[in-house]
Amino acid sequence: MSGIDFSPPSYRAASSDLTISISPLGLVELADEEFEVHGPRLNRYSLNWAMYLGHHYSYRRQVGDAQLVLNYYRAFTDFIINFTFGKGVNFRSPKETEAIVPDLLERVWEVDNNKATILWEMGQQGSVSGDCFIKVAYEEAWVDPSGMAHPGRVRILPLNAAFCFPEFHPHDRERLIRFKLKYRFWGTSLEGTRQVFTYTEILTEDVIEEYINDELIDSRPNPLGTIPIVHIPNVRVSGSPWGLSDGHDIININRTYNETATDIADIVNYHAAPVTVIIGAKASQLEKGANKVWGGLPKDAKVENLEGGSQGLKGAMDFLAMLKKSMHEMVGVPETALGQAQPISNTSGVALSIMFQPLMNRYHQKIIQYARGLEMINQLIIRSLAVKEPEMLIWDPTRNVKLKTGQVDRLDPNDPLTYQTYVHFPQPLPLDKLIALNEVQSMLSLGLESKEGALRSLGESFPSDKLNEIRQELMDDAVADGALKLLQTQIEQEIAELTGTMPNPETGGKPGAPLTEGAMAGAPALLPGTIDEALMAADMGEADLRNKLVTEAYGTVLPQRRVPEEYEK
Repeated sequence: MSGIDFSPPSYRAASSDLTISISPLGLVELADEEFEVHGPRLNRYSLNWAMYLGHHYSYRRQVGDAQLVLNYYRAFTDFIINFTFGKGVNFRSPKETEAIVPDLLERVWEVDNNKATILWEMGQQGSVSGDCFIKVAYEEAWVDPSGMAHPGRVRILPLNAAFCFPEFHPHDRERLIRFKLKYRFWGTSLEGTRQVFTYTEILTEDVIEEYINDELIDSRPNPLGTIPIVHIPNVRVSGSPWGLSDGHDIININRTYNETATDIADIVNYHAAPVTVIIGAKASQLEKGANKVWGGLPKDAKVENLEGGSQGLKGAMDFLAMLKKSMHEMVGVPETALGQAQPISNTSGVALSIMFQPLMNRYHQKIIQYARGLEMINQLIIRSLAVKEPEMLIWDPTRNVKLKTGQVDRLDPNDPLTYQTYVHFPQPLPLDKLIALNEVQSMLSLGLESKEGALRSLGESFPSDKLNEIRQELMDDAVADGALKLLQTQIEQEIAELTGTMPNPETGGKPGAPLTEGAMAGAPALLPGTIDEALMAADMGEADLRNKLVTEAYGTVLPQRRVPEEYEK
């Protein structure tokens, strides 16, 4: 047993070295049963990661010989990952829980974790390996050596798929009955030497066990009652629980491309320094070097440079172009996506959609899997908070949005509705705003669409928040307009008192008839007679409205802080 200071379980689950993915079979000790079940899958992971990291050759050429690696596998993979997750992901919940759940998820994803980084790692593991495993673990509150307190938080941990050994129900591959996390790490032994240890964590619905080199170090009940692991297959394969990587079909094509490019480089290098052929003379009779002129050769002697290879280069280049086009077709990424100039500078939204249609097909295929997986992650997040921080399931006006009619103020851990969320992927392609606006306007005029639905169709991620923002802006405009009317009314009254005449509205405010005592008594009040309907819907009392109008019109005079003269000196 070692004397290492072991970190919390959440950190142990995250300790995954990317380099291990190159050869997981050599760095993770597998039992015979594990190798029989998971060996082909791990070999596939190893090949995929080798391609992604640029290890496209199984041999090394001699020093000085070209060995080109044009890593289209990684270029295509990164493009698909960014295309899928580049604009982030938004979460919604049913109307009944909308006052609590979105704020709860925002805290976990944005505060407790880095949402953008997690989404990228999820996309990378799934896109390269073909399988994505996510662990949800609660990290208890702790105090660091400096005395700073760190509150408890929910960790969302993308795992290295090569370290994951799930056991599915024999008749239901969607249900995990046992999960093993196994990897090797460096630690310090009791003798003070550095050595490699094997960490194993076994999770079931009832128990969580941890081992170091097959020695049990911890066993505790599972507080969630479910295995906190989510498996997301990148591309579904019917009849199999495992998924396929995005670049699965171009591995051999990319290798052939690199080998052909290397052969062309050899040809170019060979003919870059032409070989001189001498007929009827000795090489010693020729003077070598730049700017040399040969003369004095025998009458029948010939000196010429070998030429060749250029005739075959065109065919080789055409073959390379064909291979590159094939890779674009197999993956679905258009050639313009990697920098090739478009034939026209102003491509319409419709033309762009047609150009990206193969990629959109792959995109929709992927988001079906990842949307379901993210919903399961959110379910584990809410379940973890229900166990560790039950106060987060109660509506709090200081942290949650305003409670609306029909919304609950407390989440019930036993109600399945509590754990229900919806995942929204923003539109990856730019919309033709003019066409979209015309369609939405027509549907609104016919009463076939709501304002919230119209905003969602235009790409707005949070339509309800946008409507509240518009409403608040209307209210502010109404208050500002009321303040101007207030000032205008008072100015007119002052003019009337100074001149003794009433302003005539029909003459644009110019003096009219002389002001009498009866007219003074009937002068308009300070408050305007009408208020914008947006203000009427604000449930604002008359006194509050009066104060707000006066403050908007005249401002608020705050006490000024004065500095004593001795301090100034």
